[in-house]
Amino acid sequence: MTTSDTRSGAGAPDAADPSGAVANRAGSGAAKHLVPSARTLSPESRTEQDTTVGRLAATVERLREEVRAAQAAADGRALIELAKGVLIERLRCGPAQAARQLSELAEQAGVAPLELAADIVNQAARDHVAEVVDAFVRRTGGEAVPQDDADVSVAVRLRTAESAALAAGDTQRMVESLLEHALVPLGATGAAVWTAGPDGSLTLSGHAGFSLEEAGRWWYVPPGVATVARQALDGRETVWITSLADSGVPSIGRAEYPQGGRVAMPAGTGGRIHGVLEICWPAPLGPQPQPVVRQLEALAELCAHTLETLPASSAYPSAVSRELADVSELVDLSDGLYDPALVLTPHLDAEGRLVDFRIRHINHHFQDPAGRPRSAVTGALLLEAYPMAAGESDLFGKVERVYATGEPFRARRTTLTALVDQVPLAVFADISVSRHGGGILLIWRIEDETARLARLLQHAQRLGRVGGFEEDLTTGEITWNGQLFSLYGRPQAEGPVSLQELASYAHPDDGVAIGRFLRAVLHNGRPDTVAFRLRRPDGVTRHIRVIAEPVLDTDDRLIAVRGAYQDISSQHWTEVALAATRDQLAQTEQEAAERNRLALQLQHAIMPPTRSPLDVPGLDVAVRYRPAESESLVGGDWYDTVVLPSKHILLCVGDVAGHGIEAATGMVVLRNALRGLAVTGAGPAQLLSWLNMVAHHLTEQVTATAVCGVYDPATRVLRWARAGHLPPVLVRAEAAEPLPMPQGLLLGALSEAEYEECEVTLEPGDSLLMYTDGLVERRDTAVQDSLTQLLTTARGSAPSLGHRLDRLLTHSRSDTDDDTCLIGIHIE
Repeated sequence: MTTSDTRSGAGAPDAADPSGAVANRAGSGAAKHLVPSARTLSPESRTEQDTTVGRLAATVERLREEVRAAQAAADGRALIELAKGVLIERLRCGPAQAARQLSELAEQAGVAPLELAADIVNQAARDHVAEVVDAFVRRTGGEAVPQDDADVSVAVRLRTAESAALAAGDTQRMVESLLEHALVPLGATGAAVWTAGPDGSLTLSGHAGFSLEEAGRWWYVPPGVATVARQALDGRETVWITSLADSGVPSIGRAEYPQGGRVAMPAGTGGRIHGVLEICWPAPLGPQPQPVVRQLEALAELCAHTLETLPASSAYPSAVSRELADVSELVDLSDGLYDPALVLTPHLDAEGRLVDFRIRHINHHFQDPAGRPRSAVTGALLLEAYPMAAGESDLFGKVERVYATGEPFRARRTTLTALVDQVPLAVFADISVSRHGGGILLIWRIEDETARLARLLQHAQRLGRVGGFEEDLTTGEITWNGQLFSLYGRPQAEGPVSLQELASYAHPDDGVAIGRFLRAVLHNGRPDTVAFRLRRPDGVTRHIRVIAEPVLDTDDRLIAVRGAYQDISSQHWTEVALAATRDQLAQTEQEAAERNRLALQLQHAIMPPTRSPLDVPGLDVAVRYRPAESESLVGGDWYDTVVLPSKHILLCVGDVAGHGIEAATGMVVLRNALRGLAVTGAGPAQLLSWLNMVAHHLTEQVTATAVCGVYDPATRVLRWARAGHLPPVLVRAEAAEPLPMPQGLLLGALSEAEYEECEVTLEPGDSLLMYTDGLVERRDTAVQDSLTQLLTTARGSAPSLGHRLDRLLTHSRSDTDDDTCLIGIHIE
């Protein structure tokens, strides 16, 4: 049904909706067109309009309630009339006496006539609805009353819904009855019935609780769209969804009830699924008690029976969803196929459940995996003729699913297993299963072993660019396969080339090698191989390897030669490229070694591993430098200790980013620049600010971290600043703590930067440690954890400052193989 059909049908009453209730269910939108737009009226006119619209809405609502009440009363009368019919049959009385008897029994039992009628129908029917009611009564201790509605029993609701569905003229009215009588008391606000098409599609046959616009958007769901109903149809089981929004599964009414719960139940009989009943709740749906689940199952079964008889309210042909038992056209179709085909029909048990499929017909091209004739299989049950179909291949399950859902199934190289004298015999086949009306067409194409091996050989030759040949020397006949013509770039119409002519198609420089090859094969009678350059007619030169072996008769006389050509152009050029890469790599390694050697020499020239101590009274200064273990990791770590003209002492460590000659030269620039700037007498913060300008403007994109300190021996005051570096560590008595960390950006990041300066007064016996990150950095540990380990090692006494520094290097947890610089001062 198209959207325009839905809207046009909603505006006018018909026989199934005499008072226009369908149009009323669309809301007050229809009333909006009965008055002019409010934007075109004066305030007085708008007040009058509001009053008119209010009266019209009230009238529409009153008429809607009257129609609903009339429909409910009619549904209840249908159930009472059904109970009267049961009394007429049992009491052998007339309609009037049955009516009086029903009224008297209801009065004596103290129940409503409608509830008594439901009990009479349940006792007479003993069907699935009656079982649901009995189970609910047993569970609730004899009170067949739902918790949410004490005035209407489960039996009345289900039987009323059943009567209304049977009396409905189409599936639309049937769904409305289910929602009104059976689902609303359970808290549901919407219901939809989907008809399953033969191609696996879903068509909205009826809906209630959803707007007409929403139903118009969902009237048809193509095959393969994973909706809630599709999940129930594919799985052939009930699907429970707590919240539609959380599940992410699309379905009708998602915009209207985004957080609502959903239940989708397959509606089918006799193994065949006719459609799906989908129920919507306005809020998330929790676990439901078993009596409610049984009620929903009874409603799904009711939908299945009514879908077989009621016309669909959509434009989708209802005849598509009802198969004909006659399979004569399917038999004619199978006889016109060139592949083996079987025509199957469902086989039901006494209770109407699908248990197997009957093989009604086998076409003339039928090929049984076990080698049996057609007469041995025709008329048998599928599991009887092929019991292994329910085994690993699950062929029976695939056929059963196609029959249930109508969605065809196709697969290549499926294993078919047949029993031959109780021995399983497996063959490969391409399978196609499709439903046509009430029958199933099963087609299989069993793979021929010889053809399969031939195809494998062809694929192997194509992938390996190999062509085979055979040359009969007695008759002169030469046989080439198609791949060999492709290698030669030669049309098949021109015929193959003999081995004697091989040299005329090769590069002249390869003539000697080809001559030796021909003598070995044709004259000496032994296998041989040769590689040469083949010049093709299209001007392309290919590198080819030919392998040949002689074929001898019983007298050891040469009668034929057979072998293969292989295109090795890719391998040849790969070897050439590999040789060139190998030469280039050797040159690059030599250049890298030379650069690393120069960087190491430069680093040792500027910072020798050992240096003479500073001659400063009352102060002990020691330095340690540990180079990287690998010469390729020579970096830009640096340190400096120098007595300035002002008798102050400059202490600094730094780390230039990167490794190699660039890092080493950058280190030299920064170290020497800092020495030159320090003679100005500026403080550490100003020195780092100037050094940042040097790194940014006067180097090739060098970035570095550094700590700079100026110590006054007279006052024992240390002023210091940092540029993105780890803070110094102060060891006092038995404690070791890092100095407070001032702000400072790493050097070279910006053209101008300001640095914060701190100062600390050192006491006799204090030791101050300045270091680079090579002392503490680990690949799998945070820097703060490594710094904690350093503080633990630094605590405690040491015979001398040098011993303390050696101990720190020995117990360093670093695993990055980076350079390490370490400066220590001790106040005596």
